[in-house]
Amino acid sequence: MGLRITIDIFSGRPNPVIELEGKEAKQALDRLVPVRKLRRNEMIPTPEFVLGYRGLLIEQTETRMRLLPKRFRFAHGDLFGPRLAHRAADEFFEDFVCGSTGPIRKLRLGKEFPDFLRREINRYQRVRLDFFPKPFPWPPKIICRCGPLYEPQWWNDAGQKQYNNNCYNYATNYRSDTFAQPGLAAGSMYTALTCVAVRPAAVLDALIDSPNANNKCPNEGHLVALVVAPGWDFHWYRKGRNGYWSHKPGGTAVTNLDNSNTSIPDPRTANRGPYTDFCTFMVVMHGHIKIT
Repeated sequence: MGLRITIDIFSGRPNPVIELEGKEAKQALDRLVPVRKLRRNEMIPTPEFVLGYRGLLIEQTETRMRLLPKRFRFAHGDLFGPRLAHRAADEFFEDFVCGSTGPIRKLRLGKEFPDFLRREINRYQRVRLDFFPKPFPWPPKIICRCGPLYEPQWWNDAGQKQYNNNCYNYATNYRSDTFAQPGLAAGSMYTALTCVAVRPAAVLDALIDSPNANNKCPNEGHLVALVVAPGWDFHWYRKGRNGYWSHKPGGTAVTNLDNSNTSIPDPRTANRGPYTDFCTFMVVMHGHIKIT
């Protein structure tokens, strides 16, 4: 019996993954057994496009427990997946994962990561409670002549393109299927998760640092924006042809909404969750960049 637990929390860097086998996997699955179907008033949304923690992705990698699908999501006691909208036997499974003796001990993300994760779990609970679907009509007018079209369906295939391309791929409009990292293609990837470290790494990939762009469309290429969750992760936005911004949080779907479920006229004022540091605007010249 095998179990893969992905902590869905990052956007730019790959998410932490915990692998459990044998007895450990069985004990974890016992905590995740669905005990009852969620009632209508308990069906709290689990928006997957937000920045920061988005729940635990659980995948049974070997013999499957028949009560659960092969792949499902857990958040704040709730289980979601194919024909699954139930309460778990252990509503506090996230606390178990984060505990000093829990599976998180297998990760090497620093002693501060469990506290960061706990804060993010609490933040996501507030996001879920305050979330009300309100589709944003995408204005058809052209403001940025060279801006990329907003075509979420091209990226959101629930497969190779979606899962293997991150915010950097989307912002640069460059599909590499590698979860691209700034500076890696140039042989000098960032060494810290700060604006000072990630910005020059992107410059090595041939992005043009444009701190004075002030949210205005360039004459050539398209505008992107870099933000950072200090010490933990980076994230990128891109400005579309109609002047609004969109983004792709990690392996989740492309969206034109921020963490408050509102449109993004300017990423500097958007609700970015833990990505509190706005670093810079940059310009992507089409056909000039190389990322991997």
